[in-house]
Amino acid sequence: MRPHALLATPFTDVLYGLDRCLVRGWRSLATVLLGTLAGWWIYVPVHELLHAAGCLAAGGRVSRLEIAAMYGGRLLARIFPFVVSGSEYAGRLSGFDTRGSDAIYLITDLAPFMLTILGVWLLRRAAAARTAPLFGAALPFALAPFLSLTGDAYEIGSIVVTRLPPWSRWLALRGDDLFLKIEEMGKTPGAPWAGLALAALLGLLWAFLTWWIADASAHRLGQEPVRSVSK
Repeated sequence: MRPHALLATPFTDVLYGLDRCLVRGWRSLATVLLGTLAGWWIYVPVHELLHAAGCLAAGGRVSRLEIAAMYGGRLLARIFPFVVSGSEYAGRLSGFDTRGSDAIYLITDLAPFMLTILGVWLLRRAAAARTAPLFGAALPFALAPFLSLTGDAYEIGSIVVTRLPPWSRWLALRGDDLFLKIEEMGKTPGAPWAGLALAALLGLLWAFLTWWIADASAHRLGQEPVRSVSK
């Protein structure tokens, strides 16, 4: 596959897949949207729990995982001692200890994106079968790396950037909210704006890399990129 095609695949999979699923016009679009809402409702708590699982599996500790009540926070708080119902975000791992290890930190951030492999495969399968609700439900899973550009993706980039000599003393760059970091840096004399920009860029590159890994996995399982209905 040519480089420009690799860059375009996340977008063409969604656009061509949507085109294939809209066999009944507005009714099909409504079904896709309902499927997307259902998929997002499932994805959010699973994503956050995988952050916690990744941290624990890598040897870290988890003390507080916030999940909004509308995503099952109350129920999950009864099951997991570290889950707290309610958050200013849909969900957030706000209390964890990496024991000073960036490897544990990265594993904590990366763990939920294993779901992207399943998501891309399911997205393409649903598009091929023109199954609108399943296509919608797969969208949050497949597009998670891109939906996380200002969150986990930035945080992954910031961990890498703060390992580099120019920004190794700027650990304040690390975090899972790019907009909050921009606000904080705006109040910091001599703020490392280049480091922040590089972290965001690395997050974008990571998002495409994650999609490409999922693309290759879907290909091995027999699901090729979605083609235009005219082809």
